[in-house]
Amino acid sequence: MSHTVHPYAHRLGIIRDWKSRWFGAKGKYQNLLKSDTLIRAYLEKKLRGFYVSSIDIERGRDMMRLIVRTSRPGMIIGRNGEGSEKIRKEVIAFIEKNKLEKAKNFKMDIEEIRSPESDAKIVAFMVVEGLEKRLPYRRVMKQVIDKVGANRDVKGVRVVVGGRLGGTDIARSESLKRGRIPLQTFRADIDFAREKAHLPYGDLGIKVWIYKGEVFAEKKNSQNKK
Repeated sequence: MSHTVHPYAHRLGIIRDWKSRWFGAKGKYQNLLKSDTLIRAYLEKKLRGFYVSSIDIERGRDMMRLIVRTSRPGMIIGRNGEGSEKIRKEVIAFIEKNKLEKAKNFKMDIEEIRSPESDAKIVAFMVVEGLEKRLPYRRVMKQVIDKVGANRDVKGVRVVVGGRLGGTDIARSESLKRGRIPLQTFRADIDFAREKAHLPYGDLGIKVWIYKGEVFAEKKNSQNKK
């Protein structure tokens, strides 16, 4: 039980769903997996700084749908939807250039995250933004934890920053925690994210855990009410 397991993957099929959902994809697993991985990597690089939490991909027999979840939808959509249309065309061009699996109908939806402070990926971007502005890392971590802790949905938060902190020659890691993070409880709703801050003396790694309480299955009545 000493292996470190990704909190998201650890709960797949229990309280989490897959980020790629395919229907009628028999015999295409290898091509679809490669396609989804490259598209997701391309969009994450393209939309860096737009506070994108996750990119879900749904595929049908003749349909492909991209769902981009962000706390700044206005920045991506742009005026009269010009920004989202431009990104949609760029994704189609990327698929054709790399000869990836494509569908006749391609849709791109942008969904807004109402509570960005309870999303680990967006909180990681907040830390990155502070570090890349050359602010002291301890102050950045404390400010972010205070902001996240003020959210009612959050029961616990932990932030770890590692690398050449403050430009020192020897790399180390610093951790700050508030509340509880029950990593071994399957029904615990834990959001986790990794991100990098690019600095002149090297990259700093950021890890964020956010605990939002326990998820219980709805109780179903065994007998129909007469």
